[in-house]
Amino acid sequence: MTTPIFALGDEFIRRTAAGNPVRATYLGITEGFDGTGDFGPDGQAAEAALARDTLARLDTLPETGDADRVAATHMRERLTAELAAYDTGEWKRALRAPYGMVQSLRNYVDMGPHTTPEQWETVAMRLDGMPGLLAGWRQCLQVGLDDGTVAARRQALEAANQAENYVRIGSFDSIVSEYGEGPLRDRLARGAAAAHEAYDDLVRFLREEYAPRATEADGVGPERYAVAARLGLGADIDLVDAYHWGWAELRDLETQMTAEVQRVQPGGTIESAIAHLNATEFVDGADAYLAWLKDLHVWALEQLDGSHFDIDARLKDLEVVLVHAQGAGSAYYTGPSEDLSRPARTWWPVAGRDRFATWSEATTVFHEGVPGHHLQIGQMKLAGDRLSRFNRSAGVSGHSEGWALYAERLADELGWHTEPGRRLGMLKGSALRAARVVIDIGLHLDLPIPAEETARHGRRWNFDVAVEVLRDRGRIAEHRLLPEVVRYCGWPGQAITYKLGERAWLAARDEAKARLGADFDLKAWHTAALDLGPVGLDTLAGFLREL
Repeated sequence: MTTPIFALGDEFIRRTAAGNPVRATYLGITEGFDGTGDFGPDGQAAEAALARDTLARLDTLPETGDADRVAATHMRERLTAELAAYDTGEWKRALRAPYGMVQSLRNYVDMGPHTTPEQWETVAMRLDGMPGLLAGWRQCLQVGLDDGTVAARRQALEAANQAENYVRIGSFDSIVSEYGEGPLRDRLARGAAAAHEAYDDLVRFLREEYAPRATEADGVGPERYAVAARLGLGADIDLVDAYHWGWAELRDLETQMTAEVQRVQPGGTIESAIAHLNATEFVDGADAYLAWLKDLHVWALEQLDGSHFDIDARLKDLEVVLVHAQGAGSAYYTGPSEDLSRPARTWWPVAGRDRFATWSEATTVFHEGVPGHHLQIGQMKLAGDRLSRFNRSAGVSGHSEGWALYAERLADELGWHTEPGRRLGMLKGSALRAARVVIDIGLHLDLPIPAEETARHGRRWNFDVAVEVLRDRGRIAEHRLLPEVVRYCGWPGQAITYKLGERAWLAARDEAKARLGADFDLKAWHTAALDLGPVGLDTLAGFLREL
């Protein structure tokens, strides 16, 4: 389909990719950029100006059908939300450990395919451009320092630690080693050395210049949080209501976990059952962990294809990758490139462990792989001209993370948790997401802890209380605890998108069941829902109702 609205979205994505090579890489765009984008203040202003111009032009274009209406609604919502974040000065304090620019630039180098000489030339180009990209980002942070628009000191120090770790382990040297001998080896080696030097300079800047002038407060306050929540959810919600809903959901999940414990360890407690499972349901060694992950990914694909989904053969190429660098707290997913030359990948932090608890991580495979992110994002990549390029490229965390958490619940509904403790692992993971809601909203808005919880957690939020709630109520793995809370502090509004997104997906499915009665078909609903592509949560139910 080619309409003026689709053409405008395509133009926006092409122009964005040309100026922001890292975003282009994450979106899977393989053409139109050379690694020399401007990450400085002028580049940020240019991106904002492009968004404003695109919105103005969008308002002049007619909608010629349902696909146009979906495309225009989504483009308008996303660009408006992004501009609100720009206007509050977030670009001046974009320190977001551990999933911010420090990690994004590292992944940018090796996310693309690198087997052919042309692909290795791209890798060399990215390494060559690394010092300039980091310098531009530092300029933005310097502008924030100069006018008092600063991030929290904790974010600066954690980002410095992350960058220092990349230098310590020679993170970019692995690219040179993988290349081996050839005409680009010297250039790659020089690029890796320059990238390490640029990261080393960043460490000094963050520790010696930025951190002493950063704010002590981890919370961002209600104004900034409302903007961030809109960006994460694609909806304006009653945040105080969501906070109290999160507490109620957490307590309900704890009740379910207590009941499930009796299947694992009759007479035990949640804590004793977890200890028992950690001692009995595991694999030893990174190689065994990787093999287990791969097997479960393949099994899930085989279970779903043809039954509850029709999975395109091109989506069955899903790579599973271990992350050995310290700093990443949790597994994550990166989608395939637009032309599918770069496969989709799920990434799994090793975090210094030798033993890996399989009972608790199985549900995360379904979240990151299928029927979660890979099925949703992969199918979107294959949509062709049924979706505008803008819609295929500009996701909403509440939509995608909500779907992935819905996918975990779907796996439970399909009876997949037959191994000991795996259903408890799913419930524990869902409780973690409920704990995220109360931590993220409570900490950033400085809301009082409910009266029925104060004996356990005190009356007010701070970083240490957030760690305590995540440890004791979210029951997160030890290696993920501190990185997770640091993440919530630096990325406000994202942690709530999982549970609140799942709530929206379940409500939409329940509505369809009630409306269609005996005519409701789960496979057909899944297909239609994924074919819709990403939309904000405020329009999700309405669009699904029309399918």
